[in-house]
Amino acid sequence: MNMKILSVEHLSKSYGDKVLFQDISFTIGEKERIGLIGVNGTGKSTLLKIVAGKDVADEGEISAPNDYSIAYLPQEPELMGDRTVLDQIFQSEAEVIRLLKEYEATVSLLEKYPQKMELTEKLFELQKKMDALNAWEASTNAKTILTKLGIDHFDQKIATLSGGQKKRVALAQVLIETPDLLILDEPTNHLDFETIQWLQDFLNKYPKSVFFVTHDRYFLDATANRMFELANGNIFLYKGNYQDYLEAKAVREEQEESLEKKRRNLYRRELAWIKRGAKARSTKQKARIERFEKLEEKVENRVKKEQLDIQLKGSRLGKQVFELKHASKAFGDKVILKNFDWIVKPHDRIGIVGRNGSGKSTFLNILAGKIPLDEGELVTGSTVKIAFYTQERTDMDENKRIIAYIREEAEVIETKSGERISAAQMLERFLFPMNTHGTPIRKLSGGEKRRLYLLKLLMSQPNVLFLDEPTNDLDTETLTVLEDYLEDFPGVVITVSHDRYFLDKTAKELLVFEEEGNIRHYYGSYSDYLNEQDAAKKPSPPLKEERKPKAAKSEKKRMTYLEKKEWEEIEDKIADTENKIKELEQQLETTGSDFEKAQSIMEELNQLNEQLEFLIERWSYLSELA
Repeated sequence: MNMKILSVEHLSKSYGDKVLFQDISFTIGEKERIGLIGVNGTGKSTLLKIVAGKDVADEGEISAPNDYSIAYLPQEPELMGDRTVLDQIFQSEAEVIRLLKEYEATVSLLEKYPQKMELTEKLFELQKKMDALNAWEASTNAKTILTKLGIDHFDQKIATLSGGQKKRVALAQVLIETPDLLILDEPTNHLDFETIQWLQDFLNKYPKSVFFVTHDRYFLDATANRMFELANGNIFLYKGNYQDYLEAKAVREEQEESLEKKRRNLYRRELAWIKRGAKARSTKQKARIERFEKLEEKVENRVKKEQLDIQLKGSRLGKQVFELKHASKAFGDKVILKNFDWIVKPHDRIGIVGRNGSGKSTFLNILAGKIPLDEGELVTGSTVKIAFYTQERTDMDENKRIIAYIREEAEVIETKSGERISAAQMLERFLFPMNTHGTPIRKLSGGEKRRLYLLKLLMSQPNVLFLDEPTNDLDTETLTVLEDYLEDFPGVVITVSHDRYFLDKTAKELLVFEEEGNIRHYYGSYSDYLNEQDAAKKPSPPLKEERKPKAAKSEKKRMTYLEKKEWEEIEDKIADTENKIKELEQQLETTGSDFEKAQSIMEELNQLNEQLEFLIERWSYLSELA
């Protein structure tokens, strides 16, 4: 049986002057689960669309077998509002779904016209096809998947669903198709932890291939067996999951840093030559000047790691922040708060978790004074200055240019160290290069708009940060910058999120929203809480049998013939393994920019280190016998 492989060759795509990627190539093999990452605006969603056949590349080609099938989940699915949930699920070109629809339509006709023999014959033929394709399970699977994704009313109209529910219906629609390649753009958005866990298990058991973009780093780590990174118009390919990618990328960046030092030294020498007034009389000199100009461009365009520092000075926060006294809130029968008492202290780091629809975002809006309590009192400290990162941007005029939008907040900002930074410099530090500052906001990707919106909020120098699902549209690099910022942020941070990785790094206590307005206070990380929940669900282990008294100490064990032979050779093996490790470490230092070779060397090094550990353990054991 031939392997089903999708091949992408020499793909390029630009929008106006902006080059997203140029001359990139890769393959997607069977049973590969590929996580695609990169800073917002590098073209991740565009690449998914091109592979899915929903967009066209400027150059290059994509090839796959004739019977190769693809299902695509966009970040913002477009569904038909007048359809029911189940009707939407079966809007698919997949053969099994078309067959099921035809079967159900024939059954309906036969109920109306039971005397028509041709309908009976057609139904019999369809039943045989259903048997052959195992299509009987499709309807059941669809309902099971919908239920797992939190959609219980299958006859509900799409128009009545929330944005998050629509995304889950669209996700169910692609999951039941079982295509050769599932392409998913931010599939974990709008999902709570239990549903994310279910999706993770579903994809790990999926018999075919998956190509996906997600901000959820635990999900990436648990699901991906291969990683692609889009950066500076190129694509970098890595084996393994997110953790393997981070290790391999660290090696690549170390090598690039070494090359960068060499480049800068060369640049300084060439600059000195230019400053001496060398005239371009000869062809050789002209070529040298052109080489210098190219070198200068590379040096100037290099983004420094220190540019990601955004430690801004915050406003002073007094001892009183928020206090809720006997707070109650309900919308009709839906109870959000019930006689709730709570005090927020300076420097608190609080995560708010719970099922979708339990009132987490409403709670933030109550604290912000945007939604009134039904009963009880909210006391807010006089020095509190809130920055509220919401799921909807209400104040962003998309015709404004990037720099004008940021200057609305401040022309100059002060860091914690007292350094004064202009709006343009802040944009650069937040991954917007100088040449993009005049770009109208409407030309940015969804993730870039979110990053810009976040920067404006941080530049307002708040002392209380409300973050409502901040990880939904931000790339992993921006999230890392934000996490570093929050670590040293002197004020209060209250976050609503389902992202376990982000909460583990930014929250020290939780408010867990349960049913009927009950809120549980938990001190510790989100992972600790989830582990406790899992442990509580598991049955108690059976009581251990009473220990029998230990047998009398046996006589000292003697070496077997094979162990004696092993003991004679083991020191040489240890020395030989240590020498191989040393040689590979030297090779690693000289791999230059060939990061794939570096990754291969690292894998070999890991194996040798494991082997060395085993040999040392055996040496310890044998030495006791000896």
